[in-house]
Amino acid sequence: MSWRRDDPRTWGGAMAAKPRILLVDDDRELVRVLTMVLEDAGYEVLSAGDQQQALATAAAERPDAIVLDVMMPEGTEGFHVVWHLRRRPEPYFQHVPIVILTAIHSTTPLRFYPDSTDGTYRAGEYLPVQGFVDKPVEPATLVAEVQRVLAAARAP
Repeated sequence: MSWRRDDPRTWGGAMAAKPRILLVDDDRELVRVLTMVLEDAGYEVLSAGDQQQALATAAAERPDAIVLDVMMPEGTEGFHVVWHLRRRPEPYFQHVPIVILTAIHSTTPLRFYPDSTDGTYRAGEYLPVQGFVDKPVEPATLVAEVQRVLAAARAP
């Protein structure tokens, strides 16, 4: 059974005609450009500029995937968004595909709690996301990664 079964935009487990992507970044110009890229690839794009908007939009709209910047006005807000979403008990929040946008991932082994557990993540567990895209963002790479995580989420 699909984790999306309770999503009102799906019938019989099939995805809506235009998958919805929540794009979270505080750089308005980048959001504008990436929105055009994703829309041209056939996606509907929702956007949020900070942690609170991201969490509220994810809860209200339940997008098919989230593309999330790490560094926002409050520092590493992207990590906090992941942490808050994954802690929610509803299956949607446990499984919604998240792609991180970052300029630092290739040089730092990002982890939530490398030395201890908080009861949700094991010690040393990597960030519970499905993909990473390096900044500066190559449009084709972003589209390919979004396609990949959506296909993986639909797989049985």
